[in-house]
Amino acid sequence: MQQEAKAIARTVRIAPRKVRLVVDLIRGKQVGEAIAILKHTPKAASPVVEKVLKSAIANAEHNYDLDVNNLVISKVFVDEGATLKRFRPRAQGRASAINKRTSHITLVVSEKKEG
Repeated sequence: MQQEAKAIARTVRIAPRKVRLVVDLIRGKQVGEAIAILKHTPKAASPVVEKVLKSAIANAEHNYDLDVNNLVISKVFVDEGATLKRFRPRAQGRASAINKRTSHITLVVSEKKEG
């Protein structure tokens, strides 16, 4: 069985569809390459995803004694968290709803198979 380590960031205050744009860039990549991509991606989600990636790498190294140089991102997905509902005053005494969406980011790293 292939060893894998994961990290989850829950209730991140960025909308899931914005985070998905960033995680799609790194899916299936080696961890070193993924960190380089995230460092040069000008999106608000990039530092958050980078932090989750570094956490998964640390978990792999510390908890499972995996070789950091052979790690690849095997799974990464973003689920919707709780939505904060807010109201904004509008013209003529009305109010319109504003949904402040949150994300749960899950990232799994595993060792690349040799051969």
